[in-house]
Amino acid sequence: MFRPDVDALVAPIRDGAVLAVPKSEAGVAMAATRALIGRGVKDLHLVCVPTSGLQADLLIGAGCVGTIECAGVTMAEHGPAPAFGRAVGKGSIGLVDSTCPAVYAGLQAAEKGLPFLPLRGLIGSDIVARRDDMPIIDNPFAAADPIVAVCAIRPDVALFHAPLADRDGNVWIGRQRMLMIMAHAARETLVTVEEVQESNLLDDEQYGPATIPSLYVSAIARVEKGAWPLGLPERYGEDGEHLAEYCREAATTEGFAEYLDRHVADKRVGAE
Repeated sequence: MFRPDVDALVAPIRDGAVLAVPKSEAGVAMAATRALIGRGVKDLHLVCVPTSGLQADLLIGAGCVGTIECAGVTMAEHGPAPAFGRAVGKGSIGLVDSTCPAVYAGLQAAEKGLPFLPLRGLIGSDIVARRDDMPIIDNPFAAADPIVAVCAIRPDVALFHAPLADRDGNVWIGRQRMLMIMAHAARETLVTVEEVQESNLLDDEQYGPATIPSLYVSAIARVEKGAWPLGLPERYGEDGEHLAEYCREAATTEGFAEYLDRHVADKRVGAE
């Protein structure tokens, strides 16, 4: 259950894996992401729940991603995601365009063991028109009532960073409920945490309702500031200066490589 470091934690993530990661403000396992890049993993199908920023951009720029499925990739107030933009422009990665509700619906279908979930809001959109895995079907309980069938998203691995775990392998996620959905939907869930406490979180009235039981957690590694330079809700904010520096440098392929030289050990610059 507990791993000595991030390298051991991410060892199960193989080339070609379907990897689910949360949005930038929800608890991103950035230390584990740097370990993945250092190992040279490739051809990931990256599922962003439902968006991403620095994490996806680094993985794409380092040549680790074959396809990305998301509702958007952006550096928020720091500007566009440079490596993502270059890769999409060149056609060097596959892009599965989606929406926030569709990503959540796909994961919820997987966590319930269903092949799909129905969704209405996509009807008439270009997304439905361009995706064969989102057919419009008839509501079996009402006439002339079309709905979209959103195919289940079943990640091989869910990867995120959380504030707290206990010695039994339960993980407290606070208000970030999408992490619970990810853990339920994925075949494996790998988590970095800030702290590990001795007492069982599920026995605590305050922590219990927002705790993922160890049944859904495959492995944990304690990594202080494991989300840096992104923030972790209720623990620390993002490092805005560092993110601005990244955007300036990663605006070119050469600058991206220089960034990896300084901030990612055993870096691998690949096919943006």
